[in-house]
Amino acid sequence: MTGSDESAQNPPSPRSPELSENRVEPMKDLAHQPPAFTEGQPKREKPEKSRRIEREFGIPIPGEILPPEQWVKTAIKSLPTAGLLNWPEVFGPTLEQKQGIVLDLGCGNGRSTLWHAIVEPQYCYLGVDILPVVIRYATRRANQRGLGHLRFAVIGGKELLAEFVPPGSVSKICIYHPQPYYEEHLIGKRLVTPEFLAMAHQALVPGGELILQTDHPAYWQYMEQVVPAFFELKAISGPWPDAPRGRTRREILATKRGLPVFRGVATRKEGLDRASAFEKASALPVPTFNADRRLLALDREEQSL
Repeated sequence: MTGSDESAQNPPSPRSPELSENRVEPMKDLAHQPPAFTEGQPKREKPEKSRRIEREFGIPIPGEILPPEQWVKTAIKSLPTAGLLNWPEVFGPTLEQKQGIVLDLGCGNGRSTLWHAIVEPQYCYLGVDILPVVIRYATRRANQRGLGHLRFAVIGGKELLAEFVPPGSVSKICIYHPQPYYEEHLIGKRLVTPEFLAMAHQALVPGGELILQTDHPAYWQYMEQVVPAFFELKAISGPWPDAPRGRTRREILATKRGLPVFRGVATRKEGLDRASAFEKASALPVPTFNADRRLLALDREEQSL
């Protein structure tokens, strides 16, 4: 699952879908394409023939590729060797114009982060993934679209929360299709655990949200079991209203193959301090569910397209 934070079990093959499925062309169908933004501000519409849109599996990747003079830099080349991130340093003056910060953990090729940044430009965004190759795609796309309120870095989601995110400093945390891991000796690497949920709870501001999505029935059942200890979980029926064709690459592929996709928005519960959150986490079950190996075949198909 190349869009997941813990997705290194099967690295992308040389015939990556990034190379075989993507193309840039004048935009002909605006039905599922929001207006392009620069630094979060709407741009005036241009004639279709002058707009350049990148497509993946026939569906536009959010945002318009701008002329090179309007490109920005969104890569975080290195994280601090010690200590928490200083958000004003990460985002610069742009942060002063925004309402908060959103983390996209396991952002993959950047489709989900771009979508959020365009649909909800009132936030700054940090997308992370453990695979450098997908972060290069994500960074390039954000750069070319002039999205100066985005940043990308190579790091795992759990490590980011544990080592670098100040408590009570982010508005939303997005987790799309976390890798379930199929081999017994790897299941300890699953991202969504009680400990991780306690860390996410502490990283969020009061009323902050955890966005969850997976096509793994067993993973979703586990989330339904443990997430309510820290969050009020509301399942979303059907596609996301703001992205009916899919927010993520994996979601698009799963939907095309008729697989169910489980989605939810979890709102942070109040009155749970750090000590209480981690004490509660220690009493909850860890994710030892048996992953459906039929989806492993889909993982490999996705990487070999």
